Amino acid sequence: MPLKRTCKEATALMVAREDRSLAWRDHLALRLHLLVCKACPRFERQMLGMRQQLKQWRNYTMPD
Repeated sequence: MPLKRTCKEATALMVAREDRSLAWRDHLALRLHLLVCKACPRFERQMLGMRQQLKQWRNYTMPD
């Protein structure tokens, strides 16, 4: 399988990366795709932002 990925494949890898470690080949292919694509790094930043917000929300306690 070549290292070149489409945006659809790259976003699927980013979503999968949330649940499991990627194989080295997929990790490398994703990194290479993110270097040449303009849209996917934005999606990656949005995912990271959502993850951080969800973490804060899970740890939120109501003030008394």
